Amino acid sequence: MYILQDWLVSYYLVFKSLHIISVIALMAGLLYLPRLFVYHTQAKPGGELDETLKIMERKLLKIIINPALIATYVFGILLLLAPGMVDLKSGWLHGKLFLVLCLTGVHILMVRFQKDFAQNKNTKPQTFFRILNEVPTVLMILIIFLVVLQPF
Repeated sequence: MYILQDWLVSYYLVFKSLHIISVIALMAGLLYLPRLFVYHTQAKPGGELDETLKIMERKLLKIIINPALIATYVFGILLLLAPGMVDLKSGWLHGKLFLVLCLTGVHILMVRFQKDFAQNKNTKPQTFFRILNEVPTVLMILIIFLVVLQPF
């Protein structure tokens, strides 16, 4: 047990760096995917643009967003497991984790919307996706302020 704890502490900054890199990749995808959905609402079903956007949306999720989400969670959990490095009772940490769960919920919604577009079953207007495009940004801003300022 002590060997694992020492290993986690020794590589804490590596895990922190990998966590930040994963978050950047995740956010890039979560900020871009709703923009693709906006364009997709304007595409004719079965047309060339429709088919191109289906491929782009699927690849963005499978190649960038999903792996980045998994990596973000893995490295984040490793950070939490490193003894003495994070006060697990901190209010800011609980707030951050709640917002991370909200961001994960947004990811799950985007997966559902991608599947709807893939099956030509989207019923949402482009204004819905324009608003959805702002949600990850707001969550990201709140998470960053909580992590940096640790207000409570």
